[in-house]
Amino acid sequence: MPQTKHDLPDVQSLTPATVPTLFARSPSAHKGEFGHVLLIGGDRGFGGAILLSAQSALRSGAGLVSVATRSEHVPAALARLPEAMVLGTSSANQLMGLLDQASVLVVGPGLGQGAWGRSLLSAAANAPRPQVWDADALNLLAQGGVSLPKDCVITPHPGEAARLLGISTAEVQADRLTVARALCKKFNAVAILKGAGSLIASPDGRVFRCDRGHPAMATAGLGDVLAGLVGALLAQGMTAFEAASLAVWLHAMAGEHQGLLGRGLAASDLIPTIRQLLEEQAPCLK
Repeated sequence: MPQTKHDLPDVQSLTPATVPTLFARSPSAHKGEFGHVLLIGGDRGFGGAILLSAQSALRSGAGLVSVATRSEHVPAALARLPEAMVLGTSSANQLMGLLDQASVLVVGPGLGQGAWGRSLLSAAANAPRPQVWDADALNLLAQGGVSLPKDCVITPHPGEAARLLGISTAEVQADRLTVARALCKKFNAVAILKGAGSLIASPDGRVFRCDRGHPAMATAGLGDVLAGLVGALLAQGMTAFEAASLAVWLHAMAGEHQGLLGRGLAASDLIPTIRQLLEEQAPCLK
């Protein structure tokens, strides 16, 4: 459904001059300074989603990356991402050690809405860590029975936003600014309302709008990449609003770069470009 165009008062456009920046990395840097991102998801049939998020987090500078997923996905995860620590998880009890070690959680890519996903989400919700909730974590949040912890970023597309607020997708698209602010207020979280003209809203009233991107980005897996990127930036010390805003900007600009090749864009195509753009903005010093 096309987005209704409105002038949005009190909204700042994301530009090279306004986008938050990550600090440069010193020559003496070590992995312990840049956080440990734990990504939770990948139910049966959806293993690719959590691997895309994990690859994005790793390539965006997280110091350590762990993945909790279905046991049958462990071989594929280790083949694709040997740098990640991967735990085959059949119950929430197996998460407890990892939750204690992690500094940031990314929950939801490929999580599913069955008993397995619900139990893992419940465990994550009780962990006092900054978190990114995406995809089925948001669908389960909309169903009730679990509460969003503080210091979180939620990343709904219009359909998920509609379910979270109990309205129609058409109503979301008709007044995206009001919806973004309502999500912040209801969940006391930074909200990324995805879509053409993505909005990043903070509970303190700040709102950024990103007008960059490319039609070739209309493909599966882009949200998984964004969630992992937000998690990596949180792990490197950015606030929730800063991390969400920079992540949306980098994601959109990478989409523009890769979109020059036209349709057929794969979500993983964005990840090397995001890495390059991040290094241009916040270099590793020699």
